[in-house]
Amino acid sequence: MTTSITRRRNSIGNDTGGRLKTGLVLAGLGLAASYLVVRSKTAQAEEENPPRGKFVEVDGVRLHYLERGSGPVLVLLHGNGVLANDFEYSGLVNELSGRYRVIAFDRPGYGYSDRPRSTVWTPDAQARLLHHALQEIGIDSAIVLGHSWGTMVALSMGLQAPDFVRGLVLLSGYYYPTLRLDVPFVAQPAIPVIGDLMRYTVSPLISRLLWPLLSKRVFAPMLVSERFRQLSPWMALRPKQLRASGAEAALMVPAAMSLSKRLDQLRVPVQIITGTQDKIVKPAPNSERLHEDLQAAGKSSELHLQPGVGHMVHYAEPGRVSQAVDAIAGQVGEHLSARSPKAQALAEASESGV
Repeated sequence: MTTSITRRRNSIGNDTGGRLKTGLVLAGLGLAASYLVVRSKTAQAEEENPPRGKFVEVDGVRLHYLERGSGPVLVLLHGNGVLANDFEYSGLVNELSGRYRVIAFDRPGYGYSDRPRSTVWTPDAQARLLHHALQEIGIDSAIVLGHSWGTMVALSMGLQAPDFVRGLVLLSGYYYPTLRLDVPFVAQPAIPVIGDLMRYTVSPLISRLLWPLLSKRVFAPMLVSERFRQLSPWMALRPKQLRASGAEAALMVPAAMSLSKRLDQLRVPVQIITGTQDKIVKPAPNSERLHEDLQAAGKSSELHLQPGVGHMVHYAEPGRVSQAVDAIAGQVGEHLSARSPKAQALAEASESGV
């Protein structure tokens, strides 16, 4: 009897061990197949979307940037998950390069810019790097525009270098720490070892499946702009960019906490634009509060609430954004040339809702 029970236990143990080994083999094969697909898609995306701008190396980091037009310098800092060419697709570069020297950076880890793992790339760290990069290419002052996560970098630059930054234009920004239930999920690719394994295998594939839903959410309640569809999803979902996006998601709340404590030190004029229906960053506890706090501290701030617009305000209202940049330029005494015919036509189309 005892021998029979022992045999059954051994048989069950062998079956369980066999199933476990089979499961591990299948999982390994699945990860290997995912890795090959991701590597192929990444290579294809980079072949189809080669760098179209210039490179500058500063503080040991190689940065890629787009440069268009001439006139007073305007620096554009994109949000989480996209690239510098997001500003091209939105129409802002065409609109503004008719009278500004527009410089749009791939922030560290995005597009074709490096992001060394030896540095924690807080908004302050990015602001220092980008300020040094601008100095390296011969820029001595600039208006700085940021969208979403890029607004924190813009604010940091304004706080660090008020004699360099002429003014700030902040779009759909996150400025105060709040509970963010999405952070544990979107930050996963930045987790050492496990995150590295996931972002080279299944994370890009899952993110690609979710891409249409995520795009709808950032544009809601408006439809996803056809211009945004020019952005290659696989460029945004490459493993190195997923790590940058995940790290910035994890840094978002502590970064906002740090910045919000220093807002009374800001010395440059600010234009704030946000959509009233933004589902990613609520306007009341962020843009509206920032404007109120800056005014209470005696700072120069103007707030523009765009009715019925979501997070991607630069796609919905490029004309309004352009006017905010011009307002800063006029306030700080920058001389502007007239709009080019192409820029004027784009502005009129935007204002008429085309």
